Amino acid sequence: MRQLIIRTITGVLFVAIILVCFLKPMSMILLFALATGMTVWEFTGLVNNRDNVQTNRFICTVAGVFLFLAVSGFCSDLTPSSVFIPYLLTVIYLFISGLFTHTDDPINDWAYSMMSQMYIALPFSCLSVLAFRATITGDVTYNMLLPVSVFIFLWANDTGAYCTGSLIGKHKLFPRVSPAKSWEGSIGGGILVMIIAALMSWADESHTFESLGATETGLTIVEWMGLGLTVVIFGTLGDLVESLFKRKLGIKDSGSILPGHGGMLDRFDSSLMAIPAAVVYIYTLTVV
Repeated sequence: MRQLIIRTITGVLFVAIILVCFLKPMSMILLFALATGMTVWEFTGLVNNRDNVQTNRFICTVAGVFLFLAVSGFCSDLTPSSVFIPYLLTVIYLFISGLFTHTDDPINDWAYSMMSQMYIALPFSCLSVLAFRATITGDVTYNMLLPVSVFIFLWANDTGAYCTGSLIGKHKLFPRVSPAKSWEGSIGGGILVMIIAALMSWADESHTFESLGATETGLTIVEWMGLGLTVVIFGTLGDLVESLFKRKLGIKDSGSILPGHGGMLDRFDSSLMAIPAAVVYIYTLTVV
């Protein structure tokens, strides 16, 4: 019972902090810059426990945070594209440093260092791509609705999948990686997300969130439901990817920083695949 209470309190606070941070662009940038740094630090610490792996945790973490801030600055039109030059130099440094560190296997070090950027820093950076959009006049505006909806869809999918899977789940989704997940649960989570996506479409068209600073996205109800389906599919895949990662490391949780919920990777595993997938989906709509 005590563990359930701790887990519930942590979960409620986590959701509240995420939602509130999106009310202002600066609070969003600061919170997820911190989340990026903490997640990269956690990831590099985990892989450094493997044989013949010795990533530079500090440089990888600084690089990841810088990439997030650089993308945020560029997308919000506060900085020019040259802001990425220091990041590129950092990537070059991570490769060149392998010549001088005399580690057992520099290829492993390079691979995991780059993975920390591609798997964690880049997906988090895509939040700014969703949040900042250029208008017809060329001005850049901040709209919290799309990035917030990604997290709402992820939470709804988890809730629906857990409830449905607990009640009628019989057919395993991916037993080799995550024996607890079922096809019935995944379908139940998807259905709940479709309902919420339809409600989000209605709220978007009726300007329900205008008082919170959100502007109309221009998405139709079908496009909103397509976004929800994209998040469901890639969020589930993100969860499975992290489960496989932990299984190969032989650990249950990626960390213990969030009482009752594990580590940063445990909390953001689904979003690390869903956020970039949502960006691809939204930009595909604009092209088509």
